[in-house]
Amino acid sequence: MAVNLLDFDQEKLAVFFAESGEKPFRAKQLLRWMHQFGESDFSRMSDLSKVLREKLGGLAIVEPPRLIQEQISDDSTRKWLLDVGAGQGVETVFIPEGDRGTLCVSSQVGCALECSFCSTGKQGFNRNLSVAEIIGQLWWANKALGCTPRNERVISNVVLMGMGEPLLNFDNMVTALRLMLDDNAYGLSRRRVTVSTSGIVPAMDRLREQCPVALAVSLHAPNDALRDILVPINKKYPLSELMAACRRYVVDAPRDFITFEYVMLEGVNDSPAHARELVALTRDVPCKFNLIPFNPFPDSEYKRSSADVIRRFGAILIEAGRVVTTRKTRGDDIDAACGQLAGKVQDKTRRTIKIEVAA
Repeated sequence: MAVNLLDFDQEKLAVFFAESGEKPFRAKQLLRWMHQFGESDFSRMSDLSKVLREKLGGLAIVEPPRLIQEQISDDSTRKWLLDVGAGQGVETVFIPEGDRGTLCVSSQVGCALECSFCSTGKQGFNRNLSVAEIIGQLWWANKALGCTPRNERVISNVVLMGMGEPLLNFDNMVTALRLMLDDNAYGLSRRRVTVSTSGIVPAMDRLREQCPVALAVSLHAPNDALRDILVPINKKYPLSELMAACRRYVVDAPRDFITFEYVMLEGVNDSPAHARELVALTRDVPCKFNLIPFNPFPDSEYKRSSADVIRRFGAILIEAGRVVTTRKTRGDDIDAACGQLAGKVQDKTRRTIKIEVAA
């Protein structure tokens, strides 16, 4: 069976060539063809010998996920639905903003964590994405946006904030991250690649050791009682453990900081008292806050905090010396905003059936 070379970073690709009787330096050449030029046809890789091109054609493929649908929002946000087989689909979103373009990448088909305010979490979970399916989202986006080494970079930032919990697909995610950082592939700075986690503490420590990119933590509550409801993984890794892991993550990198994501839910987590609790909770963590207006989805039990409430909440954090941004809602007319991604998920957890029975 042919191997998909999109599953390999430079190190693994060098091993593949060595085992095939070829020089390991071929890995760099092939990486450039696959990721910088978006080429999937070996016959067009002109600086490889004809013999090697024919050999590769018999051993391997370059196969990203198949595009099912593209949607473009009124604000120019673009969303792609990609086929990952067996009736499954994942969503990838590109957000253009002035001097940068951010690609939001999925790591799983669905999500197993059941955060109560997230549409993806309501869909259930099917499986982890392969390396090719993760990096293939960046491959597709570059292709759709017309990116080549000769063009100005359109995608300047990548965030693993799409469908799924990236740290529960650790090995595949790290291999994809290494491709994003590799100068022979996408050449992104580690500070322009962000992994978002709900707080899988042991994997946060592993990420710091193996590939310390920027880290965002989906916090959403300032105390354990409320976070147990909003982000149930908190019952396993409570806030005291999570904050300790955040401090460890940046201890050897004084210029780094943790981004705390905080979705604003009307009457749930948006009071001045909650803001003051956040100040106390994060007092010794180098951090900034990203306040996210809640994006509604069908059958959601929550409402978005008003703009005034969000502004007052942020002011308390700023007065305490925290850096605060409020995320501008983008792509909500095509369900591409934060928390709205759903894709096509055949739920192995049978969560939907359990909910219907309970009701």
